Amino acid sequence: MKPESLAALTISANFAISADGKISSSDRRPSGWTSREDHQRLLDLRRSADAILVGRRTLLADNMSLTVPDALQQPLRCVASASGNLTGEEKIFHTRGGAIHLWCQHAPAITRPDVTLHRGDLLDFLHALHHDHGVNHLHCEGGGELLRLLIEHDLLEELHLTWAAHTLFGGATAPTIIGEPGHPLDISRHFSLIHFDPRPELGEVFLSYRRKPLPAQ
Repeated sequence: MKPESLAALTISANFAISADGKISSSDRRPSGWTSREDHQRLLDLRRSADAILVGRRTLLADNMSLTVPDALQQPLRCVASASGNLTGEEKIFHTRGGAIHLWCQHAPAITRPDVTLHRGDLLDFLHALHHDHGVNHLHCEGGGELLRLLIEHDLLEELHLTWAAHTLFGGATAPTIIGEPGHPLDISRHFSLIHFDPRPELGEVFLSYRRKPLPAQ
């Protein structure tokens, strides 16, 4: 159950999935396989957030800066990394934007004057963002293992998907929105469809879901 101290924090996520439910190929193909309209939707969703959160592998694979073009107020840029293995050469460190926050639970991490380092578990990290840095809406853009962690803690409230019917990735190890295939969640989580926007000319459907609360135990 979501902690009372995070009751006012909204967490959303945005993913593109192939026709077979994958977020990438087995060899971790970078983003860019969906339409220009999908990319614009990604930016529009970023505009509504106080902070953007991605995992280190997603940051590197997609060469991300985590910025919003022409926005007067840039969202905080948050990176989750179990290894802390960043060199300082990544695009995020050389692009003007929101303050950078790195959550690295255990491993040694990069030390830079422009990076706020967070230790502790996921809830500690989210508590610091919410109560110390004014984040009321956190938006996750990958990868699947990070989204899975948010779902397992019952923290995800909104899920935005672009279903790309034009692409089939296949592959037994191709990742899904909850990480590696073959590892189901411990219990089902239920969401209501709140937005359905088919774009047959693009071969894509834009979908949005809102979390249904867990039943009382």
